[in-house]
Amino acid sequence: MTDLPYKRILLKLSGERLGGDGDEILSVNDIAHLAEEIKTLYDAGAEVGVVLGAGNIIRGSEAAEAGFEEAQAHYMGMLGTVINALAMQSMLEQKGVYTRVMSAIEMQSVAEPYIRRRAIRHMEKKRVVIFAGGTGNPFFTTDTAGALRAVEVGADILVKATKVDGIYTADPKKDPSAKHLSTITYKDILVDNLKVMDGSAIALCREHNLPLMVCDSSEKGGFMKALKGETRRTVVTG
Repeated sequence: MTDLPYKRILLKLSGERLGGDGDEILSVNDIAHLAEEIKTLYDAGAEVGVVLGAGNIIRGSEAAEAGFEEAQAHYMGMLGTVINALAMQSMLEQKGVYTRVMSAIEMQSVAEPYIRRRAIRHMEKKRVVIFAGGTGNPFFTTDTAGALRAVEVGADILVKATKVDGIYTADPKKDPSAKHLSTITYKDILVDNLKVMDGSAIALCREHNLPLMVCDSSEKGGFMKALKGETRRTVVTG
């Protein structure tokens, strides 16, 4: 067992990370990589929860812009997260990791309904809990769902795993002079209008003094290294 500075971890993974770099909706290789990263934390003794986006399938905001009724479009996106949750569950269980999928939108044939106390109990019993269905309400992003679930289950840290190694003063792909920030406060994120997570998610984390870590999810062993401070990442605090 490897010592970790955090006991209970909530991972927020974007749907795009499950779709790979190509035009795939679900990339088996990328899902297997992420499952292996989660397993590393699980094997180290951490209690792990996972919130997945659905950008590889459908984004509610984009579906609304395309012409669907807005609330309906958001529900479509929430259902997409259930597909991703089942894919991740399948891959984790192939690797010997005990899991539970809990959905904010009830569909008992494939997932348990989300109940906060039951979710905590699953985590205490060393089951990886995959939270699907967003918050269960339209007009909220899965970033907000990640922050909400992290606060509800008493996570020690919320980890947003992306394709970049943290937060920069500007978009490093567009501005080569952008500087990497190893630490930053929620206040500075709001003042500088840095696009890390949506405003509701940032407000939740700030109000409950929940640390947020932004790290690269593509490197092998990246989650573990980032949590232990052995690789570049950004930690956001109150």
